[in-house]
Amino acid sequence: MGGNARVLVTDDDPHILHLTATVLREAGYEIREASTGKECLETLQTYHPGIVLLDVMLPDVSGIEVCKRIKTNEALKDIFVILVSEVQISSEYQADGLEVGAYGYIIKPISNKELAARVHSMVRIKRAENALREKEKEQQDLISQLQEALAEIKTLKGFIPICADCKKIRDDEGYWNQLEAYISKHTGAVLSHGLCPECAEKYGEQIKKLTEKPQ
Repeated sequence: MGGNARVLVTDDDPHILHLTATVLREAGYEIREASTGKECLETLQTYHPGIVLLDVMLPDVSGIEVCKRIKTNEALKDIFVILVSEVQISSEYQADGLEVGAYGYIIKPISNKELAARVHSMVRIKRAENALREKEKEQQDLISQLQEALAEIKTLKGFIPICADCKKIRDDEGYWNQLEAYISKHTGAVLSHGLCPECAEKYGEQIKKLTEKPQ
C-alpha cells in the first residue's frame, strides 16, 4: 500500500495494543507497536509511518503531549495523528487534541470494522494531500523555470552599445565582444553561420571575378 499505509500503534495496554495491531495488519497495513510515549517518539526517528494511532493516556507522557511534539518537529509534522481514548472523551479533551494538530479522535470501545474504516479514511486523505503537495511543487518548479527564462530574455532588453563599424558589442564590464559571443553568453543560443541571398550573390560575383582568367 506504500509509505502512507504504515501505521504506528501506541497503547500501554498490551492486550489492546496487540488486538489493534492485529486488526490493522489483517486490513493490509504495515504495523509497528509502541507502549509508551517515549517509545513512540523514538520509533519515529527511524520508522516513518503515514499515521500514528495514539492512546491519550500513557504511563510516561500524555498522548496530547506526544502529538504536540510530533507536530512541532519539522521532520515529523506531516504525519497524521489519531488520538484514542476511553476515559478522556469529553468535547474539551477532543478539542485539546485537535488544537495540537491531531487529525481525529477515536473514542473506545470501537468495533474492528470501524477502526479499520477510520484508518483507511485517513490513508486516503493522506494520499490525496501528498498528491496535492507534489502537484504544487511541480507547479512551483515550472514557475521558477519560466521566471529564469524570462530573466534571460530580459538581459537583451534596453540599450546595447554596438560599434557602428565592426559591430562589436560592449558588455557591462566595458569589454568589446563579437556579436556572436555576446548573444551566446546572454541567451545560451548557439549561432550557426551562413550567407543571406544578397550576400551570397555579392560574394559569389567577387569570387567569380577573382577566378576568371585574364583575357
